[in-house]
Amino acid sequence: MWPIDCIAHKRDGLVLTDEEIARFIGDYTAGRIADYQAAAWCMAVYLKGMDARETTALTKAMAESGDLVDLSSIPGIKVDKHSTGGIADTTTLIVAPLVAAAGVPVAKMSGRGLGFTGGTIDKLQSIPGFQTELSEDAILRQMQDMGMAVISQSGEIAPADKLLYALRDATATVESIPLIASSIMSKKIASGADAIVLDVKYGDGAFMKTKERARQLARTMVDIGRLAGRPTRAVLTSMEAPLGTAIGNSLEVDEAVEALSGKGGRRLMEVVEAIGSQMLILGGKVPDEAQGRACIRRLVENGEGLKKFRQFVRAQHGSASWIGKQPLTRAPQMYTAVSAETGYITAVHGRALGELAMRMGAGRARKEDAIDPMVGIRLFKELYDPVRAGEPLFTLYGNSQAPMEELARQAAEQITISDGPAPVQEPVVSEIIM
Repeated sequence: MWPIDCIAHKRDGLVLTDEEIARFIGDYTAGRIADYQAAAWCMAVYLKGMDARETTALTKAMAESGDLVDLSSIPGIKVDKHSTGGIADTTTLIVAPLVAAAGVPVAKMSGRGLGFTGGTIDKLQSIPGFQTELSEDAILRQMQDMGMAVISQSGEIAPADKLLYALRDATATVESIPLIASSIMSKKIASGADAIVLDVKYGDGAFMKTKERARQLARTMVDIGRLAGRPTRAVLTSMEAPLGTAIGNSLEVDEAVEALSGKGGRRLMEVVEAIGSQMLILGGKVPDEAQGRACIRRLVENGEGLKKFRQFVRAQHGSASWIGKQPLTRAPQMYTAVSAETGYITAVHGRALGELAMRMGAGRARKEDAIDPMVGIRLFKELYDPVRAGEPLFTLYGNSQAPMEELARQAAEQITISDGPAPVQEPVVSEIIM
């Protein structure tokens, strides 16, 4: 009756054993369980849930379904960072070199963008010559030499997750907390990090729409990390507005360089400091968040973070001659829109702006779609900023065929300006879960 018994047990709300979960995932990955049976199992998990031990067992089974990266030859505590995805989230390109510059090794596997959120690999590949596919030996050498590497995800890392994710997407089971948490954490554990910091986002521009759901996901992943022997912390961050001011691949690389040069935006740098300080704590470099934040700020001010970024780009065969001298972004058309009103920015609809940038060519609706690395949107104002009539609001970067005036009109509709007293500012970082 296997695997029907396993499906029935979860359908009836029973707690599955580690052996049942490992066998089910192993058999499905090997093709011994049909898609329709795995779909029934996913729906049973969606409806009945899993406890912390079950979710950890599922995570381990998925991680062990493929290659496990061995970073044990790299001295120090290797700390990884993961974001659940959001608009203008350039954090990895800023925080990874800063943390590496502090002496904490960062080896990160990242993905490509799909839909309205960008992917770190797409951003890095907007740099001429940059290579995101490295052999294991090359990764280890680079980690030994400079303490940092960011590469694209291997097809052999957690293949069970790839199979299950495609199935969940087609069976309305994507939003199950145990299935989301095990999907994320299986790849993090398989990637070889000793400790993990998670950026769990909520709001209009995020997958999790409410803080409570984001907190539940964060707590589940932190528990998985603890039970799997990988110290894990989660930072809850708001995506009610774009995190940074750049939406688009090369534009976000430009913003990362600006941030490492001491010109980062208020919201973006708040998240960089929050995540970076937690990585430094787990990496054993600082005792608390206050000293971690001070260390991050110091590495920006003394230029060591930017120096590490330049070294990282060169190590992965990218052109670094432009860094600190000129913008990477070169688009056929640019269009700057100005404000028609005086007041305060009280809303910036990040999801809508992300979708607009995607239609301009900055993102992909399907995995096989090509992207234009140079197109996108650069905002001049952040949420809660004052603005005067005639001040620039944003610049659009478009391809040669883009209808720039119409696109600017659509973008302007996503920014709300109100008069009256300054709005009460909601914090972009609301909680640290450990």
